[in-house]
Amino acid sequence: MGDKTDVWQGTLALMVLKTIESLGPLHGYGIARRIEQTSGNKLSLNYGTLYPALLKLEQEGSIRSEWGLSENNRKAKFYTLTRAGRRQLERETRDWAETTAILARFLAPSGGPA
Repeated sequence: MGDKTDVWQGTLALMVLKTIESLGPLHGYGIARRIEQTSGNKLSLNYGTLYPALLKLEQEGSIRSEWGLSENNRKAKFYTLTRAGRRQLERETRDWAETTAILARFLAPSGGPA
């Protein structure tokens, strides 16, 4: 599994929010697995990174948590998106699209000789 990479700085919150928006309430393990699955197993998500990010998002009011039972009947915290989280997701999606468009200009082949 040496071909996996760490999650890029500044993208974890966006991936967490989008995952919860897409799939509804999820526990941390489910969020991590889905992010890894969506990346085609190219990303490696460290739990020491995920849980502080979930806590930060919860403290900011972007997500809320509620205890429940996982699919294997274990007690787990399930995270859901709040209204503020939906706004944050929209804002971060716009910002990311703008950032990648700028970067694409730098990576595009130039039109003339160097």
